Amino acid sequence: MSGGGMKNVVSQQAVQPLQTTTLRSPQTVQTVQTMPLQQQGLMSTVQPLPAQQNSLMSAVHHPVQTNSLMNTVQHTLPAVQQNALLRGDRHLFSSSDDNVMMRQIQATHAPDGREVNVKPLLNIVEDILHRATPSIDGAADHAITQANMDALEDKTHHVDFLGMLEALSYTIHKISCEISCKCSGGGDAHTTTLALFNTLSSYSWDAKVVIALAAFAVNYGEFWLVAQLYPTNNLAKSVALLKQLPDILEHSDMLKPRFEALKNLIKAMLDVTKCIVEFKDLPAQYITAETPAMSMALAHIPTAAYWTIRSVVACSSQMISLIGLGHEYITSTTEAWELSSLAHKVNNIHGHLTKQLSICYQHIDGKRHIEAYQMLVRLFETIHIDNMKILRALIYAHDDQPPLVEGSTKKRVHIDVLRRKNVLLLITDLDISQEELSILEQMYRESRHQPTRTESQYEVVWLPVVDRTLPWTEPKEKQFESLQLLMPWYSVHHPSLLDPAVIKYIKEVWHFEKKPILVVLDPQGRVVSPNALHMMWIWGSLAFPFTSMREEALWKEETWRLELLVDGIDPVILNWISEGRFICLYGGEDIEWIRKFTTTARAVAQVARIPLELVYVGKSNPKERVRKNIATITVEKLSHCWQDLTSIWFFWVRLESMWYSKMQHGKTVENDTIMQEIMTMLSFDGSDQGWAVISRGTSLEMAKAKGETILTSFTQYDAWKEHVEPKGFIPALNDHLHQLHTPHHCNRLILPGTTGSIPEMVVCAECGRPMEKYIMYRCCTD
Repeated sequence: MSGGGMKNVVSQQAVQPLQTTTLRSPQTVQTVQTMPLQQQGLMSTVQPLPAQQNSLMSAVHHPVQTNSLMNTVQHTLPAVQQNALLRGDRHLFSSSDDNVMMRQIQATHAPDGREVNVKPLLNIVEDILHRATPSIDGAADHAITQANMDALEDKTHHVDFLGMLEALSYTIHKISCEISCKCSGGGDAHTTTLALFNTLSSYSWDAKVVIALAAFAVNYGEFWLVAQLYPTNNLAKSVALLKQLPDILEHSDMLKPRFEALKNLIKAMLDVTKCIVEFKDLPAQYITAETPAMSMALAHIPTAAYWTIRSVVACSSQMISLIGLGHEYITSTTEAWELSSLAHKVNNIHGHLTKQLSICYQHIDGKRHIEAYQMLVRLFETIHIDNMKILRALIYAHDDQPPLVEGSTKKRVHIDVLRRKNVLLLITDLDISQEELSILEQMYRESRHQPTRTESQYEVVWLPVVDRTLPWTEPKEKQFESLQLLMPWYSVHHPSLLDPAVIKYIKEVWHFEKKPILVVLDPQGRVVSPNALHMMWIWGSLAFPFTSMREEALWKEETWRLELLVDGIDPVILNWISEGRFICLYGGEDIEWIRKFTTTARAVAQVARIPLELVYVGKSNPKERVRKNIATITVEKLSHCWQDLTSIWFFWVRLESMWYSKMQHGKTVENDTIMQEIMTMLSFDGSDQGWAVISRGTSLEMAKAKGETILTSFTQYDAWKEHVEPKGFIPALNDHLHQLHTPHHCNRLILPGTTGSIPEMVVCAECGRPMEKYIMYRCCTD
């Protein structure tokens, strides 16, 4: 036997252990080492390829279990044959001739430009393969619901589909016959695959694969139809006898590995095919063949098409080899190994294409988001007769479901409930503080008590902004739902109703970062304030309609007085003001200073015979230390204080809001007295010591100083008490504070980075010099 002949014998024997078979004929009886003819087609699928055809695609290399292949043959082959097999095996799984083989495939590709919508055809193919493919126990999978059948019927009864099927039916039949003929004749798998590509040369890559898969599905479906009906249908029984089909159920245990491998390979083929079709359906307006992600994918599709059709050939050979099976062949596991190896390769191809498809979709999503964002920008620049276009662009309704949840009933409602109304968009993340929520809820409910007032003619809608790049978890869902339950106003049904383009607009145009903002839309959908939250904190609904002009008008009516500082926070203080009492607001965290100051202040008030009320307002961002101070002040009856930390938080947030509001209107400490007073108060809060502000009733007179200075002044009351009666208590106190004042000072102004835009220069409220700018990061867990 020649070397070439030896190599061919070895390649066949490597997959199927040699059998000693007696060939019977009328004339002679010979005993030779051979295999059944119907199995030779199967063997051809794993013969070593010719030198120019024998490699795996470099894009889909995978580790192949050659050791198990060797174990199959090492007990039956001479050493020289094993060496030849090893050389052939290394050659088979090398990558040196990939380009040559793919050039062969590419040479067959001569599309004539016809467009074939293969998706309906693929739906039928998938249905056939799912119904026919046996499950692990060897029986066909009948878990097909009536809904599946109705859906398929809907997809396959369109005129366009029937016309397409009529045009392709001859080609499918031709390919089906060609596969059966070539696989029955024991031809080389690559040669058979190449022949199929020649027959399909005029079709696009996706059409080639779907048509080949359809041709396989015809043969595969017919095979399993007969096999399934064989026990109960006489016609099927007769056909099965002619085909010498075994009773599949009888040998189900022994055939299980092969059927499982076949099932896995068919699934892999379907997955790759659907992937190829999906690439074809990508929208050309967002992605083109020149796009890097698409270009890379298109370069791999011929390879994917080749191995899918090559798998069709392998599966067809398997089905043909089941005709007239002998017991020895049934028990062989080599065929299952070969199919599993091929499935591994095709799955690798699918994994690679899936990654590329994901990258393409990211590119498409990016283009769509840019397009949607630009549309949103144009929409806000356009004049509208009402606010519906704007609101529908901001809040996307899935499947025409009502996108809003009404605050009091918690029922879903359509966006039309907001038509031609002033709408306040409350934009936050899921970490909105309970203090913010509590104060907003109080203001909103107050506005609803008198719904006919002009100031009450607005609706609030909560837009929760979440990071879409992070997974939406059950804890986040619960957090969202709990916040939604607390809100008495409208909210979107789910954060997913905010498109990424909307979130981009909110962040880039309305400058939302972390801190809540309140964007105001008028009845025509125009933005009258990109953030009216500071106006809401200062004046509540009185700031309606929350325009810049309204804000400026409100400031013109204001003067720096105690009512402005505590408005709406504590009715008791407002009563004291109306009674003309002296009121001292003080703050800080040093409880020892608080004890000394309150005791001394009470003693001075008693001597001066003035009605003095002391109120502790703590510190911004009140934490545990402030809470403990409140408890101590209450127990020791040092002064009046707010038990609820929310009131203390609101006091300081209103001051920050005043600063931000004034700054938006170009006010500084040099040209605005209220701005100067606000800066002084914020500087007090930024210091490490206590402070105090004293005022009387509705009078504009006010004295203020840092902790040690005010305490010293009270301690030295005897030095200035004679001036109290002629000048008044507060003017006399101010004079003495000026005497104690030294040019040496260190004032700190701490502004939250999320309040708004921070000015490049801020001057000191005490001396007028520019303050140094620092960046501070704080994590305070006291």
